Amino acid sequence: MPAELIEESVDIDATPEKVWAVISDLKRMGEWSPQCVKMIIRGGDVDLDTKTININRRGALVWPTTSKVVRFEPNKTIGWRVTENNTVWSYSITPSENGVKLTERREAPGGKTSKISFTLVERFMGGNDNFDVELKAGMAETLGKIKKAAEA
Repeated sequence: MPAELIEESVDIDATPEKVWAVISDLKRMGEWSPQCVKMIIRGGDVDLDTKTININRRGALVWPTTSKVVRFEPNKTIGWRVTENNTVWSYSITPSENGVKLTERREAPGGKTSKISFTLVERFMGGNDNFDVELKAGMAETLGKIKKAAEA
């Protein structure tokens, strides 16, 4: 069973506005994430209800997903629900003493994903427990790259 919540955080020496400019530009997700190669924005600017097409990669395995922005509060939070597995991925910005704390989350309500997603992860990605560990490590890598970009 997938973890109900996976999260990682990083402290960034930048303003909420600067961090927001980086994380809300979903077209750049392929620069940050070790798994999401590309997010294609459908329509104009990113906002609540914006839809995306995502290309994901894990080694030789490549697969598409779609998502819809379900959280959008400028300079605070952005999140999207992945249609194929019902998970919500999000970033939250919290002001801190030296800038902000940025938290990335993957929520699987009730510790469940879609049946097809669960089965594919079990059969082709080393099982849900191992995949959750990999996702958490990927979050740390992603946040490190976002931190570098926001502090530049």
